[in-house]
Amino acid sequence: MLTDALLILAPLFLGFLFTLRQPALLSVIHHSVDALVYFILAILGLGLGQMEGLWGQLGAMAGQVLGLVTALLFANMLALWGWHRWQPMRPEVDDTVTPASYGRLFMAALKPLAAVVAGVVMGALILPDLPLVDEVATGALMLLLFLIGLQLRNAGLSLRRLLMNRQGLGIAVMLMLSSLLCGVLIAPFYELSLPQMLALTSGFGWYSLSGIVIGDALGPAWGGVAFLNDVLREIIALAVIPLVITARPALAIGYGGATSMDFTLPIIRSSGGLRCVPVAIASGFILSFAAPVLMGLFLSL
Repeated sequence: MLTDALLILAPLFLGFLFTLRQPALLSVIHHSVDALVYFILAILGLGLGQMEGLWGQLGAMAGQVLGLVTALLFANMLALWGWHRWQPMRPEVDDTVTPASYGRLFMAALKPLAAVVAGVVMGALILPDLPLVDEVATGALMLLLFLIGLQLRNAGLSLRRLLMNRQGLGIAVMLMLSSLLCGVLIAPFYELSLPQMLALTSGFGWYSLSGIVIGDALGPAWGGVAFLNDVLREIIALAVIPLVITARPALAIGYGGATSMDFTLPIIRSSGGLRCVPVAIASGFILSFAAPVLMGLFLSL
């Protein structure tokens, strides 16, 4: 299991080693990442659709997802509220910025769910016996991580500046610690070992990673739980950010998890102002690196 975890993590760090200077190539990588994410999610759904007794397990999966999302929401918000009290941050709203289209962002957040549902239908009704689904998913995930490593390396971000951003680092650490503590506390209520539960709570919103990694290690049902937990984090974050970022920016930025550096960044920018942007990027960057490392580590135990 440790070897498998290292093989999955290696492409991310390998991609981070290369510097690219061709804008056209970076554009191709960007579009390839988008396409791979939806392909991976469809493969995740395909594996779910092929699972025997899927329809009988949906009720149990719904209860597991609801419990996980609720527990993580409470734990993360409490920890981030504590960080805000200790290290308060005051955003500066820029009235000249056009607010992000909330409806467009919300609809975009539903696209991952649509990709998985399409995969489930394919797996259950059209391709129930398609072989090598797990192998294809793992290979696609490794390619995705390599391309994301390239993106991070060539985004003009200084690793030192990101890691030295006190607010971003503090928010990321509080989200990680509260998620892991939540995993410890709720582990007795799930049919998983403690390391497996900690892996499940280490996705930090990166649903295309957690769904495949957890599904590959623990089976498609738990992969579905991991995916739904992280995609619902993104959807809840879109609702929470505009409501709380002015008074408590740490809560708004932190709960977005790894998505704070990409998907939820526009609404953080328009709702919280320029001062929130480097904090959100730093927090999301750190969590994006921590998620595969922690998941690989816990699944190897």
